[in-house]
Amino acid sequence: MKVVLGLGCDRNTPLQTLEDVIDLALASINLNRHSIQQLATIDKKNDELAILQLAEIHQWPLNFYTAEQLAQVEVPSPSAVVLKYMGTPSVSEAAAILTAKTDMQDLLVEKFKHRGSDGKNATVSIVKII
Repeated sequence: MKVVLGLGCDRNTPLQTLEDVIDLALASINLNRHSIQQLATIDKKNDELAILQLAEIHQWPLNFYTAEQLAQVEVPSPSAVVLKYMGTPSVSEAAAILTAKTDMQDLLVEKFKHRGSDGKNATVSIVKII
């Protein structure tokens, strides 16, 4: 199965925390990194070093969306906190859905949250590519 990952994280989250949340989320649906085709997030993360490193190391295309684009996507887990800080109720779910060019029905993993040993939070959503 081929999938898109939507990513969200605290500012300056280390690469290891992103790698850990990805592996945990994939394992929850019995997939591994070989299934990943693309990454997606909000344009406000276009300078987030760990996300850029992740895409470069694994050669995964990285898609950025504006808060306005993301806010148009219906998601199962909107967040008032994300809306307050990012201007959209969803980053990871909405970005993955937009990249896969689908909707909630193909969302395999809703907001999978993980706090790394560094205390930084990261979120992954997984959408299958049809």
